[in-house]
Amino acid sequence: MPSSVNRRHVLATLGSFVAAPWLAPRVGRAGENWPIRQVRYVNGFPAGGATDTLSRLLCQKMSELSGQTFVVENKAGAGGVLGADVIAKSPPDGYTVGLGGIANNVLAIGSYAKLPYHPREDFTFISGMWQLPNILTAKKGLFSADIKELLAAFRKEPGKYTYASAGFGTTLHLSGEMMNSMAGVQVRHVPYRGAAPALNDLLGGNVDLLFDNLPGSLPSVRSGAIRPVAVTARTRLAELPDVPAMAELLPGYEITSWAGMVAPANMPADLVAQINALTVKALSDPWVKQRYADLGATTWPTTPQEISAYRDSEEARLLPIMKAAGIKPEGG
Repeated sequence: MPSSVNRRHVLATLGSFVAAPWLAPRVGRAGENWPIRQVRYVNGFPAGGATDTLSRLLCQKMSELSGQTFVVENKAGAGGVLGADVIAKSPPDGYTVGLGGIANNVLAIGSYAKLPYHPREDFTFISGMWQLPNILTAKKGLFSADIKELLAAFRKEPGKYTYASAGFGTTLHLSGEMMNSMAGVQVRHVPYRGAAPALNDLLGGNVDLLFDNLPGSLPSVRSGAIRPVAVTARTRLAELPDVPAMAELLPGYEITSWAGMVAPANMPADLVAQINALTVKALSDPWVKQRYADLGATTWPTTPQEISAYRDSEEARLLPIMKAAGIKPEGG
């Protein structure tokens, strides 16, 4: 468990990286060193959630290493789709990068009948950034936090209970629908525009359960404000050894959130190599690795080829699961 000093230090350093207005980018010259000016990092999820915290930690280190500021810009909505669209439609000059990953580059395919971008062709995949499990938590007033007792209650009273998520088409939504499908229960989905407002409503008792990325809910679990029920990893986690994996009751259940650094398509190879090198260097820094570990996440530096191939494999694995779980494309 991180010390209170570490937590205060993380919060203090993150405070200096709030989103700021962005000046219109200029297209860089081919072959020039990168970065020579401020870089915009677009996150398709709101401030305060796990993706925001992890992004700001990484951008802080990239700023320190490069001597140029990386400004986090939150463009929340549609499970990360709005932010991804901003990235896809930006010039491929290295001065707009951002968060891609399982939600906006894989799950969005099975969640929306029409997307404003192509999840594979409209992006340059730079590197992996992190991997982290999800966690199911319950409000303090719920009758039980034992997953076996909860599933039994869900079966007796279909539709009575609710689970919140960071939005339609996210790994958190899929986590809930996989539970419904594999356990034969009907827990109603309540989507939010990001994990932070969903957590706030769980704390307020307005929803019964919440599927969240582990870093977003871990502080509230540790403080006792909410009750841990299960994790979505294949096995139990070192951070929460007493919390069961969902797979212990539902064999084969597993869903992990992952994120990668992406940029617009058609980026020059030498520029891709420079951005990848800085991203990997930042993720390999002991300070970043420890801060991620404190939050329950694992740094995940990769080559551009590895992250692109991983995205392809996740599409092949998860889209059939989404269909089996009953997630139907919106907007058709």
